Amino acid sequence: MTLVISPAARDALEAWLTQLRALDGAADHTITAYSADVAGYLSFLSLHRGGTEGLAALTAVPLADLRAWMAHEKGRGLSPRSLARALSAVKGFTGWLAEREGADATAVLSARAPKFRRKLPRPLSVDAAADVLDRVGDQSLEPWIAARDAAVVTLLYGCGLRISEALGLTGATHPLPEVLRITGKGGKQRLVPVLPAARAAVARYVSLCPFELAATGPLFRGARGGALNPRQIALVMEKTRAQLGLPASATPHALRHSFATHLLSAGGDLRAIQELLGHASLSTTQGYTAVDTQRLMEVYDKAHPRA
Repeated sequence: MTLVISPAARDALEAWLTQLRALDGAADHTITAYSADVAGYLSFLSLHRGGTEGLAALTAVPLADLRAWMAHEKGRGLSPRSLARALSAVKGFTGWLAEREGADATAVLSARAPKFRRKLPRPLSVDAAADVLDRVGDQSLEPWIAARDAAVVTLLYGCGLRISEALGLTGATHPLPEVLRITGKGGKQRLVPVLPAARAAVARYVSLCPFELAATGPLFRGARGGALNPRQIALVMEKTRAQLGLPASATPHALRHSFATHLLSAGGDLRAIQELLGHASLSTTQGYTAVDTQRLMEVYDKAHPRA
């Protein structure tokens, strides 16, 4: 579909995206998604209103037009989750534009996103997670690749890292310290303790890796020496879960989820887990971790004054 956007609106969108990238540290995939969301919104407004309009009009979009855009997006198959993300992008752009233009964008900024149920990967059991760590290195006949896969998976489960964070480590991080400084989403930094097992797994990989691991280059390498593609770890997990008879939900990201869930089930403090995961708000951690009824009742029985 051809987008119908005025040059002024296009320039404003690029300026906003540049700010998100430079000042807010937004990830590349976030920039790409927000760009498409807002560009689609601006094009819809032009077609809906019968022509492109100035920047001032974009800050004063009536709620009826905003709802028409949301209905259009829903009609073309956008899920509630994706629509909520798109509305967040539109609000961000509109708020930035209103501040720059000295306008009031209350109607857009007060719009409510559609409700959706957050889908999160189910955690592995403690035994299943241990089995994955034991078997993931069996998926390759090449010793250094087997050691590499085991090291990455151990970091995901042992430190609760995102796959992008693990693969973002550079050669300078070896040998791994007892505490890693991780830069996560939005450029937010956090300190993550590193288990001896994780340090040992990475050390073994490094000792077998046939490529020179420069301080500024990627720590984990692909078969040809380039940066390791996260898809390779996903494929290794697919093979491993098939061997162990685990469900399709046993993905690399599920290991991070398992890290948080197992810590919480063992009595870990929710706010401490929030810091380890790098969540901006406690509510995200509460939604991310699953605690069974038995564990909740145990806490209730021990903590409630009337118990």
